[in-house]
Amino acid sequence: MILACLAVILPGGARAARAATELTLAVVTTPGSAQHVCAERFRQLLEERSHGAYRVVVHHSGTLGTETEILQQLQLGGVHLAIITLGVLDPFVPEVKVLDYPFLFRDAAEADRVLDGAAGRALLDALERVGLKGLHFSENGFRHLTNNVRPVHTVDDVRGLKIRVLESTLHRELWRALGANPTPMGWPIYAELQQGTIDGQENPLWVMAEYRMPEVQKYLSLTGHVYSAHADLANLAWFNGLPQSDRTLVMQCMADAAVYQRAYNRQKDADYLRRLREAGMQVVDAPDLDSFRARADALRQGALFADPRTRDMLARVLA
Repeated sequence: MILACLAVILPGGARAARAATELTLAVVTTPGSAQHVCAERFRQLLEERSHGAYRVVVHHSGTLGTETEILQQLQLGGVHLAIITLGVLDPFVPEVKVLDYPFLFRDAAEADRVLDGAAGRALLDALERVGLKGLHFSENGFRHLTNNVRPVHTVDDVRGLKIRVLESTLHRELWRALGANPTPMGWPIYAELQQGTIDGQENPLWVMAEYRMPEVQKYLSLTGHVYSAHADLANLAWFNGLPQSDRTLVMQCMADAAVYQRAYNRQKDADYLRRLREAGMQVVDAPDLDSFRARADALRQGALFADPRTRDMLARVLA
């Protein structure tokens, strides 16, 4: 009787009185990665603010498969939550590819204004068509190019390079337009780079540092060709089945975790570049980005953006 009374009168007592509900949150990358930083922050916030009503188990390092496989499990309800590189979603919801449009954002602040605004919310809401609840956007970062063949100063230096790309139609077509031989595959790819199956890859600096790219890649070009966001997602049916107060709580915890992770990521960017240089990578600091833009602009008129919803969303984001 005493315990029952305490459960009623203590803050959060009603939540604490019931056994914790266990939630699964999947990321493909390792501890210390951008996805994992966001996932862990969300776990801390939700467990604390729910007063122990929820317990979040973070499955990392690809233990639940590639990002595409995690998305499929999320749709089916096999996992409750996931943090996924946005580009991987474009086969599921084509209009999300607009955020991976090359050279779309001048800087991170501009990306934040769009992603946290009405256009960003519209993109997250579009995911409901395929059984996903878009909670927020966290950050992967600006993507840069590495390879083992030659320094890349202009787009002509890309010609013929076999580049691993995301399992994304836009990323595949972008690198084809730039003259490379794009090879879509899941992550990680250390063995493929080590064995020479592929010549190079493109990713934010944190990925290159955390995944020891200097051991298997010689040249880094700071192209910043795509701002890569992460979509912070839930299974739609599970989310809609929560009480309204819990839906609000989950949304706010993920929003706060995303803001925390973005700041964390940006604070470490200069350090990641320093580490890559010190590890022996040859860095092209100022490649000819105009030559890249001239080739990439052709994508806008192609089949990738022919769908009316995708074309309208691109116009909205560009505006």
